[in-house]
Amino acid sequence: MEHTSAFSLPNSGHNRDAEASKMGMWLFLFTELLLFGGLFIVYMVYRSLNPESFLLASFELDVAMGTFNTVVLLVSSMTIAMSITAIQTGNAKKSIFLLYTTLGLAIVFLIVKYFEWSAKIHHGLFPGFEVYDNLPPGESLFFFLYFFMTGLHALHIIIGGIIISVVIYRTKKGLVNKEKYTLTENAGLYWHLVDLIWIYLFPLFYLIH
Repeated sequence: MEHTSAFSLPNSGHNRDAEASKMGMWLFLFTELLLFGGLFIVYMVYRSLNPESFLLASFELDVAMGTFNTVVLLVSSMTIAMSITAIQTGNAKKSIFLLYTTLGLAIVFLIVKYFEWSAKIHHGLFPGFEVYDNLPPGESLFFFLYFFMTGLHALHIIIGGIIISVVIYRTKKGLVNKEKYTLTENAGLYWHLVDLIWIYLFPLFYLIH
């Protein structure tokens, strides 16, 4: 009985740590949902007050780029989910490859967003530029919310990329493995949140018309 207890304690401790880690991640994701949920409410209020201005401003956005980035994030959500399955089955090499794929897709998303933002800034639609300052109040509100909310989302993409990089490093070192893969699961949860937020941002800004 003593030997059984001695061997079960470390595993029991690991399970408790894993559960605590997951609980912490879920609480963090809840605060993130509150943040973006509040921003979505602000957006809907201003849009209801300025429907025509929001519609006109939305024509300045590139739907093709937004659609492409949506597909990129949906695929990345699939690859990170597959990486979790791979590490759970003990295939660390496959898990690392899928994490690298997810990271690559994140970079693709940011590159597309960079060109999209650059085009808007070039046309003076960024807050503080002369063209922006001369826009009707409703249209300037649209672009302020667009840059703020998509910029905040891009920041989350960057943070997610850093988290995935840490998971890759720790998996290579053997610290994340078949028995200990909570970090990969938490990275997946965070990345799914990033994807979910974009699923709402895309139609709100790009598909008004």
